[in-house]
Amino acid sequence: MVASVAIASYAQACEICRKAYFDAMETAPKASALHPEARVVEYRLTIAEQTLSPADRKVQALTINGGTPGPVLRLREGDVARITVVNGLADDSTSIHWHGLLVPNIEDGVPVVTTPVIGPGQSRTFEFLVRQHGTYWYHSHTGHQEQRGVYGAIVIEPKTETKAAEHDEVVILSDWTDEDPRDVQRSLLRGSDWYSFRKGTSQSLLGAYQAGKLGEYLDREKALVPPMDLSDVAYDAFLMNGRRRRELPGKPGETVRVRLINAGAASYFYLDAATGPLRIVAADGQDVKPFDQKRLLIGPAETYDVLVTVPAQGAWELRSTAQDGSGSVSAWVGSGERHEATPPPAPDRYGMAAYLTSILDQIDPEPGAKEQERPISPYAKMRAAQPHPVASSHRELTLKLTGDMIRYEWSFDGLDPREAEAIKVKEGETIRVRLVNNTMMHHPIHFHGHFFRLVDANDKDPATSPLKHTVDVPPMSVRTIEFTANEGQGDWLIHCHLLYHHITGMVRTIRVTSAEGAEPPHAAATHSMATTYAWGQAAFTSASATGYATVQSGHDNLYVRWQEGMRHGDGHERELSYARYIDMRLSLIAGYRFDTTDGGRDGPFAGVSYRLPYFVDLGLTHQAGGETRFSLFKNLQITDRLSLDLYYQYGRLTHAYTSADLRYLLSKDLSITAGYSSDFGAGAGILIRF
Repeated sequence: MVASVAIASYAQACEICRKAYFDAMETAPKASALHPEARVVEYRLTIAEQTLSPADRKVQALTINGGTPGPVLRLREGDVARITVVNGLADDSTSIHWHGLLVPNIEDGVPVVTTPVIGPGQSRTFEFLVRQHGTYWYHSHTGHQEQRGVYGAIVIEPKTETKAAEHDEVVILSDWTDEDPRDVQRSLLRGSDWYSFRKGTSQSLLGAYQAGKLGEYLDREKALVPPMDLSDVAYDAFLMNGRRRRELPGKPGETVRVRLINAGAASYFYLDAATGPLRIVAADGQDVKPFDQKRLLIGPAETYDVLVTVPAQGAWELRSTAQDGSGSVSAWVGSGERHEATPPPAPDRYGMAAYLTSILDQIDPEPGAKEQERPISPYAKMRAAQPHPVASSHRELTLKLTGDMIRYEWSFDGLDPREAEAIKVKEGETIRVRLVNNTMMHHPIHFHGHFFRLVDANDKDPATSPLKHTVDVPPMSVRTIEFTANEGQGDWLIHCHLLYHHITGMVRTIRVTSAEGAEPPHAAATHSMATTYAWGQAAFTSASATGYATVQSGHDNLYVRWQEGMRHGDGHERELSYARYIDMRLSLIAGYRFDTTDGGRDGPFAGVSYRLPYFVDLGLTHQAGGETRFSLFKNLQITDRLSLDLYYQYGRLTHAYTSADLRYLLSKDLSITAGYSSDFGAGAGILIRF
């Protein structure tokens, strides 16, 4: 009790310090006062909720100035931007982060961490000097608001006008779900395979056998490697500028600069042009030496500028295809007879080994290597248009990208961000970060407020290595980035820009201190996201009623489990327990059991759950009164819809118990079930997920 009071008092003191710090920063001179000679460009962005139909069904969406995406903010290098964000939401706070822009820490837009929260009915005016040119974007950093429509483009012209194209067009790619994104997050946390089934990317024993990959499938299961997943969510639509189709203006012979922005919450896209290879001239707003790319993979939060020349006749497709092959969206340049772009081949859902080999080959390509049909990001081809300074010394650190697809928990170094200490970097210090991806998913890693250079150990000219603010780290691979902490003291986020990964924990704070190591006068904040979710399932058959419900927050779960026979005298078993997740193999368990089955008794228990090869879950518990239990559980995915749950338990007092249950998937929340247990006999019925 004393410890709880002390912790609460400390937290309150921290908030007082933070408020005082924010108040001081807010009253400090703003950019317009510091740069009185600069032109001031003003915008007003009002965030509200209204009914839209992005996927042809009326749903509640979030809008900026009445639409999604919000307006394109057009600025010039050297301007002072003055942007007022108005929160028109009745019951939710909001925020705007200026993605890729070099801004003072207080203007970065991450609520609580860098910038005050914009509460319902409130507004805040952001002001900063525009120090760069290129293609950038803005989006909410509050909850799932980005997925619901709070995003828009930023186009910054250089001080000295250059003309590489007759005109330019902004194309913002995004993914849209008609579901409430909070329900999507909950579905992912509860381990549902519904989205994979809906997209046709789920894996099964029969599917592996039919594909001739059964051995590879079993080897993967033995090694506890989950199926490779190119996207977690099944989307209702993919959009360009909020629409399912776009027409780009352009006369024959004209060159159009297409400013591509991936504002997808969870989707990588392949870009193909019917006009031929894409001429890339900028990446993440930074000019690069122009190069051609037949097919471009663009990760969430990345931007690319490409040049497209309009042919003499016809309409030519610029096609964006989701990396997992689940859908596409197109823009058309020109008019007349339509010429379609060639889409990428469909992914091989069982070809994990071949895909990983392809990734390694592309990260370290042989000279003159042919471009892959399903390429990774074209970083190996990218060179900065102008040389940039390279630090003579640096400090090294490693961040491991970790995750558990079954539990759906993502992190750096396996740490809950609420428990991880901020990474401290002295102002002016150069840090080289090895991003080691130990998962089977791509992760787009974004660093706020800074550009970093992509480091290649074999690079003969580091001064022209590409500068970026977001980097794709492919599955089971390593990317190395280097940055100098020269953008001001304070707390800056580094995180995965797959929104559902970010929310579950793949985020850390980098705290830039003074050159002497003095820290800001408040504790480093954790990015405030809704991380507590509840879900469960219940099966009702002619023989028994079984199920569980849980509340999960970070590494912690509170469970209620039940098992009841339908016949008189069958007895029941009920548990209330707490589980602490240690890593993808081990969890610690403690709770209280009520048991009226043969040999059962009431009392507290404690134990462990351990994941064996082939994803077999081993349980070992000891209960007061002498009941020690050993259990094994395995789920077999037989076909895309049909699965088999196998369970064996032996107790010192309750002896052996076995069960086998077939589940046939009907919908996201409903399955037909039939099975047999040694306690309750055979039965059939339904299984409901909630």
